[in-house]
Amino acid sequence: MDRPTILTCAVTGNLTRPEQTPHLPITPAQIADECLEAADAGAAAVHIHVRDPESGEPSMSLELYAQVVETLRRHNPALVINLTTGPGGRFVPSDDDPRVAAPGTSLLPPERRVEHIAALRPDICSLDLNTMNSGDQVVMNTPRNVARMARVIRAAGSVPELECFDTGDLVLARRLIDDGVLAGPGLFTLVAGVRYALPFSPASIAFARSLLPQGAQWSAFAVGREAFPAVAQTFLLGGNVRVGLEDSIYIDRGRLANGNADLVRKARRIVEDLGGTLATSAQARQAWGLRVSNHA
Repeated sequence: MDRPTILTCAVTGNLTRPEQTPHLPITPAQIADECLEAADAGAAAVHIHVRDPESGEPSMSLELYAQVVETLRRHNPALVINLTTGPGGRFVPSDDDPRVAAPGTSLLPPERRVEHIAALRPDICSLDLNTMNSGDQVVMNTPRNVARMARVIRAAGSVPELECFDTGDLVLARRLIDDGVLAGPGLFTLVAGVRYALPFSPASIAFARSLLPQGAQWSAFAVGREAFPAVAQTFLLGGNVRVGLEDSIYIDRGRLANGNADLVRKARRIVEDLGGTLATSAQARQAWGLRVSNHA
């Protein structure tokens, strides 16, 4: 492949639990360290959630995000920073009345879900387009709320990474681009292997890719045991790749990864064994049309 492949590392997520692996970063310092180590191993971009330092539970604290971003900009200003906007979109119906929210519901106004984007102005932020079952919960991202989030993201000068969990999400993305809500052709990430969403297979990734707007930049990844097969398949289809403890905690069957850099190094070997090279952060910025970093 002529162009280098951009590797994103998703370092902690919000579903992986501390009791599953001792290597999951929790505090802002741990998350930043994992990002920097992943970059040293070959990641051009990092996808970031934050967690409550005491409980390890997912958090939306602006202060926690600010600590991570400040550290990364100080130590590796070229690194592409991608902050999540996924939290705040879950609904759990109560057993007695499904119209009433049960414990675990996290629904927030769209502007609240992107206030850290407005404040910190990251290079990229995820923008989920899925409304889907997630266990007994429902993830809700309606077109109107996506548009409200997109306005804040655009005003911050950040580029939305359109995370698509199924083919209908891609149809919605194209409609939002046609309506001018989102700028085309878009930066997309195809998410595979999540329960009740797009299953991972070469055919499903190829079909999802066929629904992308002409000229779109795209990545794909799969969760769990299919994380590394997805690296190979996505590379062969011409996409960029993603790994990280958000998506899989294992480096091999039954063997925990010793941190995010461990996963990045294996993904790098896969890409290079197939004849590719990994992009630098500067190359990723150019390919994705991002501003040149001014945080040095």
